[in-house]
Amino acid sequence: MDVDKMLVDLRLEREQIEEAILTLERLARGRGRRRGRPPGWLKEAQQAVAEEGQNPVVELNEPRRRGRPPGKSKQASHPSEG
Repeated sequence: MDVDKMLVDLRLEREQIEEAILTLERLARGRGRRRGRPPGWLKEAQQAVAEEGQNPVVELNEPRRRGRPPGKSKQASHPSEG
């Protein structure tokens, strides 16, 4: 049992763990709502989480509807009426 070799290995592992912690802390600080479409890998990860049931509120399978709600286009086209 070579204690010096074990110490060197443990110190190296500690440095790697500290670097990983710093990287994760930077990511946590920099995370905020971003504008635009999310990258494909992020959407796939969110779908995987939703399928596992960890976040049942998120429904990614339904496409979002765009544009005006039904019936609103008639009101907008005739603003002088009513």
